[in-house]
Amino acid sequence: MNKKYTHIFFDLDNTLWNFEINSRNAMLSVFHYLNLDSSSDFDLFFKIYTKHNRALWESYRKNEVVKKDLTRLRFQNTFDELAITGIDANEMNELYLFEMPKQKALNEGVIEVLTYLKKKKYHLNIITNGFKEVQHNKIESSGLKPYFDKIFISEEVKSPKPARAIFEYAVKSSNAKKTNSIMIGDDWDVDVMGAVNYGIDAVHYNEAAHNSENLNQLLTYKSRIYSVESMSQLYSYL
Repeated sequence: MNKKYTHIFFDLDNTLWNFEINSRNAMLSVFHYLNLDSSSDFDLFFKIYTKHNRALWESYRKNEVVKKDLTRLRFQNTFDELAITGIDANEMNELYLFEMPKQKALNEGVIEVLTYLKKKKYHLNIITNGFKEVQHNKIESSGLKPYFDKIFISEEVKSPKPARAIFEYAVKSSNAKKTNSIMIGDDWDVDVMGAVNYGIDAVHYNEAAHNSENLNQLLTYKSRIYSVESMSQLYSYL
């Protein structure tokens, strides 16, 4: 990786903050609080919820659904599919969003890598999709905030990744040059291709393994894309 970079832009969920673990723990807490465990299986509930949540977020990124409908429907659709009655979808969403920022699990090696990059004088920033109150609280409670110069949240910028506008806004607001900027994220379409289509380099953080099908696409882009399977691999590049 070229040593030219001065500004590094990180995704938050599933790149730094362990969304899979944290969201599950937050949901389990609410599930127990509402006594849903007396009539429903949590693993099945969480699986169905995750399906509806992902579909609605995809629609949200395409401006096909608004925030208040997303937050309600992800629970209401789950209730409907599992024939759960007597629980208000908006109430469960509020409880869930209250519990989410309390969860502090980060991916392995995150703090060590951020400490290293900070000492190397990189300008560190976050570009994340999500709701402003939740994302800010996550960053604060998990101890990430001191490492970052700026936080760019899709709801505040009014443009979700992978749209060009959020990357452009983040780079310009950071007084960075495109040629000296790089994006690090776990989602190929949202983080990596979003960055590349804007014209900056990217790192695909992919714990599972290198995705050869995706990497074959790299030949068609001028931006450089790298792939790492762990945070510690960034030491070799930055």
